[in-house]
Formats: sequence, C-alpha cells, structure tokens
Amino acid sequence: MPVLEKARALIARPSVTPEDAGCLDLIASWLVPLGFAIERIDAGGVSNLWARRGTAGRLICFAGHTDVVPTGPLEQWTSPPFEPTVRDGYLYGRGAADMKSSIAACVVAMERLVSRRDLANAASAVPQGDTASHNFSLALLLTSDEEGDAIDGTVRVVEALKARNQAIDFCIVGEPTCVGHLGDTMKNGRRGSLTAKLIVRGVQGHVAYPHLVKNPVHLAAPALAELAATTWDTGNEYFPPTSFQISNAHAGTGAGNVVPGSFVIDFNFRFSTASTVEGLQSRVHQLLDRHGLEYDIAWTLGAKPFLTPRGELCIALAAAAAEATGVATELSTTGGTSDGRFIADICTQLVEFGPVNASIHKVDERIAVADLDPLARIYELTFEKLLSK
Repeated sequence: MPVLEKARALIARPSVTPEDAGCLDLIASWLVPLGFAIERIDAGGVSNLWARRGTAGRLICFAGHTDVVPTGPLEQWTSPPFEPTVRDGYLYGRGAADMKSSIAACVVAMERLVSRRDLANAASAVPQGDTASHNFSLALLLTSDEEGDAIDGTVRVVEALKARNQAIDFCIVGEPTCVGHLGDTMKNGRRGSLTAKLIVRGVQGHVAYPHLVKNPVHLAAPALAELAATTWDTGNEYFPPTSFQISNAHAGTGAGNVVPGSFVIDFNFRFSTASTVEGLQSRVHQLLDRHGLEYDIAWTLGAKPFLTPRGELCIALAAAAAEATGVATELSTTGGTSDGRFIADICTQLVEFGPVNASIHKVDERIAVADLDPLARIYELTFEKLLSK
C-alpha cells in the first residue's frame, strides 16, 4: 500500500517544529523521478521546498507542512510517537493526521497522474516529458514552519514566487479538515485574526482617597462592555459574524489598598471578509475616544481572512470526494488559521482538504488505514477533473 508506506516513512522522522528531520529530502527523492524540479527556499533555519513539474498551462499546487507539534508526555502514548504503528485499523504516530499522511497521499496521487498522462502521450506519439503537451503544471509547496511561528516558512516561498511574478491557479492545502468521515468537509476559507494590547491609563493612589485617584479599571469597564456587545458585522454566505473576545486583563500592584495606575487588556477579533482590518481598528478607536479614555493600543495582524467561493476547485474536489467515498462534502470556514492565508495572495482558488481531524495534536494521534488510499484517490481525481477543463 504505497500511501501507508510513505506515511510511515515520514512519521518516523521526528520533525518537531521547526525541524524538518530530513522529510523534505525524502519527499524530493520521490518527486525527482516524476520530473519535478526541486528548489529549496530555506530561511531562518526553516526548511522550505518548492517542487514543480511543467511550465505550461494552469498550475495546480499541493501545499502542506512536514513539522509536527511536540509529543506531550511520552509515557501517555500507547506506542512511541515516532515509531509509526498500525493497530486496530489505525496508523498511529505524531503527524499521522496532521499532516504527513496528506503529503504521502498527494505524492501517490501525482505519481499515478503523471504515469497515466505520460503513457497516454506515449501511445499518441507525443514524447514523454514533453510538458508543453500536458498543458498543465503540478507543484508542491512544503515547509517545516507551520506549527510554530510561521515566520520563515510558507510566507518566504510565497515572497519568492511573488518576486518572479509566478501565480498559482489552484491550491489544495492538505490540512485535516474532515469531521466524522473522510470527504465530509473542506475549508474554502478562514477567518482573519487581529489582536490588540490596550493599556488604559489612570492615576495610582490609596483606595481610601478616591478623590485623588483615577481608577483605570472603572474607567475602562463601560467601554469594554460596549466592545463586547457591539455587532461588528453579520457575516456572509460563508462566514459567521466577526467575534470580539477579551483574552487577558490585568491591573494592580498586588496590594489590596492600591488603586492601579494602568489597566492592560488583550483582545482579539476573529473576522470575516465582511470586515476589514482598517475598519475594525477605526471603530475601536472611535469607541474608546467617545468614552474619554487615555490609552495606548498596539495592533497585531495574525492573519488576513481568505475565501474561495463555490467554483471550479470546490466543485471538482467535492465531486472527487463523492466518487471516492460516497460522502457529500460540505464547505466550511471554521477553525483557526493555516498557511492558506499566505498562499491566497498568489492563488486564484484555494481550499483545504485532508483527513479526519479528531486526533490532531493529541496523544496517540492516528488516521484510519482505510482512509489512506481513498485520500490519494480524492487528490488524484481532483487534479484530473481540473486538468480536463
């Protein structure tokens, strides 16, 4: 079973973020015989791979990451996390679901696709390896810096491609997206993440002399209540309404008889394409100013939202999943961020699709062995459907 073999080979490498542990070299060794040109775009100690076959026609890309999260307590694992083990119909190991099995399945899908197309060309007297005759290009974008800071990973490859004016027509990010059964969910977008650190200034003093102090907690409370109650947008066809959440609040010196001089609040927006970064920031400033607060605020944009409306890629992948599994695929934009937020800058249509995500980041991470070949089949059918247009 080629997908299982490749998945086991990748899981056996302890690539805890941002380490690659040789995964990309191994993957490159699988791709070179298929005619892929291999390029390393490493940065900041992070390993990145851009592999491409062909230069003509539309570019179909698979994107993913070889790094995994730390294992957690080793004694809680039923079998060692970097000794891939098949047990009771599941493949166990760190990265089994997130997302080394997806990479293995994609490589197998591309092996089958390239072999079939080359054979067809040979039968029609078109020289094998004549990429112009294919009228399509395949690529893989892989990094060892997705689970960590994501500073020198996919974003660096995207920057390099931008500098060359290279765009991607279709991209599948192999993140584990399915909920109950393989094929049931694809992510066609993700919300953005905008974080702020708000410092409301007051006047420190003794609690017994309220006329000599300005309590920043008291001053900020009405504004925070209004921020929490505000409807920032109503979402759209694909996204729920933007949410505002306070994640941390701190004031005081530790003494019970001292009014603090400042109040620090961390909050976050998870926002859809129905709002903009500039719009959210402007509304927050207007609200704080209206409450007469003295404050400083520092903004951090963790991720921009992205969206691929129902179209050619979504339709092709859903049809492939139905053909391979008999399961109907739903579109979803839930969850956190992924490297899709970077690739969306140079990609016309992007979705995330991969195995069931029930065990990701957990002890005894696993994937059903019975899902491995169908996953490769879904990727293969999707590529084929896109190429047939």
